[in-house]
Formats: sequence, C-alpha cells, structure tokens
Amino acid sequence: MGTVIMHDVVSLDGFIADDRDDVGPLHDWYFGGDVPLGDGGFRMSRASAEYVRSVWESIGCLVIGRRLFDLMNGWEGHPPVGDHVVVVSHRPKPEGWHPDAPYRFVGDVAEAIAVARELAGDRVVSVNAGDVGAQLLAAGFVDEVAMDVVPVVFGSGRRYFGAVAGLQKLDDPHVVIQGEGVLHLVFRVAGRDR
Repeated sequence: MGTVIMHDVVSLDGFIADDRDDVGPLHDWYFGGDVPLGDGGFRMSRASAEYVRSVWESIGCLVIGRRLFDLMNGWEGHPPVGDHVVVVSHRPKPEGWHPDAPYRFVGDVAEAIAVARELAGDRVVSVNAGDVGAQLLAAGFVDEVAMDVVPVVFGSGRRYFGAVAGLQKLDDPHVVIQGEGVLHLVFRVAGRDR
C-alpha cells in the first residue's frame, strides 16, 4: 500500500486560496523558471522541477473535495496528476459529465481513502489540502504533509489545514528544498509507521 500525502501550495500564513478561491500569486513559481516540466507551460527552477517531477510521477490517485472539482470542472475528465481521482462529495457525479473519466465520487473520507488506496496500489495517494485533507489528517489516514510554501501573506482565505480539530503533531521535515519563490517541505505525521 502506498503512502498517503496531504499536499498543496500554501502562503506563509497558511492559506491555499483567498476568500474567493483565487490562488493569486501562489502558483507563480510554476511558471517563473528555466526548466520546462510536463504539459501546461510549466517552467520552474531546476531544484523545483526535479522535486515536482518525482512527486508527480509517484502519484497513483488524487483525492479532492467537491469544491475543487467544481472550481476546476474536474480538469475536463483528465486527472492533473496520477491515473485516478476520488472526489469526496454528498452529490453524485454531474449527469453526463465525461462518462469514461477515471473519477469516482464517494460520500465520506473513510470511503475515499479506501477507494484511493485500491486504485493507487503501491503508488502514492495525494490528498488535496483544505477541508477534505484536514478530515483525513484528523482521522489518522495521512502519513505525510507536503507543503510548497510561497513567500506571500493572504491574511484570510481557505486554510491549508481546513478546520482540523485538535492537536496534530508532525516530525521534523525530511525533505527541505529551496526553489525560486518557493520552499518545498515534507513532514511525516508523528506516530505513523511509514
């Protein structure tokens, strides 16, 4: 079974988007470097490109909430990373929406992680930060927390850790990579055996 990693780009004050779900300058580092990566015009620093490439290649399944699915229209049925997407939602997949897309809609986070692990096999399950990621972290399903920290302060917005109730301890970071305009950090969740 693969590792479950909660991951997103985050401001210094802990936000993954502003109050209008706009990421503003959080993703500028994806397009400000010299090294091309994948589709979509990504060009980043060499350090970031090496890190991001290895992360993207390791992912088998992405777990997201309905809010992100709706904002991105599910990337038109093409997972942005990995081979599958599991959407946590109390509403079913939109009728007629890309019927052959490798997307599964489930009603709660426990089911989401079970389905995602099955789909990912030995590969990584990447959980989008925010409310769904926070629920999975609080329930003990997350092995690692990965943050691409950008030197910007939002002041308010969508929190990286959503509304996590209670204390969550992380070990010291075992990955620290300085890119240009971003610092990549990965922490193991304290007490997890992975």
